[in-house]
Amino acid sequence: MNSPVVRDLAALVARVALGIVFVAHGWQKLNTNGLDATTAGFEGMGIPFPTFSAYFATFVELVGGGLLIVGLLTPVVGLLLVIDMVGALVFVHLDKGVFVTDGGWELVVGLGAGALLLAVVGAGSFSLDGVFGRGRSRSRAAR
Repeated sequence: MNSPVVRDLAALVARVALGIVFVAHGWQKLNTNGLDATTAGFEGMGIPFPTFSAYFATFVELVGGGLLIVGLLTPVVGLLLVIDMVGALVFVHLDKGVFVTDGGWELVVGLGAGALLLAVVGAGSFSLDGVFGRGRSRSRAAR
């Protein structure tokens, strides 16, 4: 069960699933709400540097989610998405409990953990990173 093909397929499924969720949230901030309303919402929630934070969250989620789907620059994108989710956790969700129905942190922790895992282990062979030889993390011995 721990074959390279199974790992690469699992990475593909995880990247696409996480990417779709991130794209949807970035699109919501950009198109559904608009950047002005997103900035105002961030300001109302007490998020520091609300304009910068709104743009960062919007474009990291939208563009980063798309890059996850195709598996390009996965370690960098994964870390940017982790930073985005840590911000959401600390400034918005942490004090509201676990459950998303109560405004809690379960979704941002799940998304952040998935992004962190992909940042560390890579996109897998079925990715643009894989095409360019960066798709799979290697052990130190293999380096």
